[in-house]
Amino acid sequence: MRASFCAKKSKDLWICSNGCLAVVAPRVGLTLLLILGALLVLSPLLVVLCTSGWPPGTLPTQLLPPQGWTWQSYQGAWQQGHFILAFANSTFVALAVTALQLVTSALAGYALARLSFPGQQTILLLLLAILVIPFQLLVIPIFLILKAAHLINTYGALILPTAANGFGVFLMRQFFLTLPVALEEAALLDGANRWQILWHILLPLSRPALATLFIFTFIGEWNDLFKPLVFTTKPELITVQLSLANFQEQFTNDWPLMMAAAVIATVPVIILFILGQRQLIRGIATTGLKN
Repeated sequence: MRASFCAKKSKDLWICSNGCLAVVAPRVGLTLLLILGALLVLSPLLVVLCTSGWPPGTLPTQLLPPQGWTWQSYQGAWQQGHFILAFANSTFVALAVTALQLVTSALAGYALARLSFPGQQTILLLLLAILVIPFQLLVIPIFLILKAAHLINTYGALILPTAANGFGVFLMRQFFLTLPVALEEAALLDGANRWQILWHILLPLSRPALATLFIFTFIGEWNDLFKPLVFTTKPELITVQLSLANFQEQFTNDWPLMMAAAVIATVPVIILFILGQRQLIRGIATTGLKN
């Protein structure tokens, strides 16, 4: 019998005498480790999907329903949760907050990255310090300000408290630092002002960072329960997270109905992430790499 042997062809690839290719063992081990990690992360989502397939009012005793998958829980959750109104409110609030954060973050980030003025480093340090302060600690002064401005139970109470964000400012500042200064110097020599440089040159080059900030901000506002719970009491201002909270009862829970509602509320976020994942990864990977 003819013995076979393998020789190294490249860093991660070996070629055998019989013509077969073999991948080096560490690469296979890393792949298996990543697959295992993905399964661990996705296992709770699998339980949620399977539980939502049970009929409403039943107590799941196994992973899959014995009578087969049913959409009754989704129909009940859609009607009981008033998701049409909740989706409209959450979408409006999330888009408004995201638009304001994109504007404020781009302007402040450009000022901290390119302009030189007294107290610049102090402002940057204060900005970083604000990042570690939870929003819940500021709820009392924010509530008093909104009450004095007669904004309680309005869309303004859901939008204005997070119209500017320290994370967005820092993200845009770091991305602006990666762009060559020569582009701005050439534009200044051609007679462009600061606003024209920002609008026509830097912002088009900052699409990955803007997309990253858009996705983070939109998902954060979509999943926010604290602001609607504290600043609103009107039923017409109900958001998706408030609608989900209404499915939580004091003594008993309809688990299939709750899981179906959770799936309905998660679908828009998943679609947004799938559409913007390329820009998101690019924005995270390139932010902070100074040329």
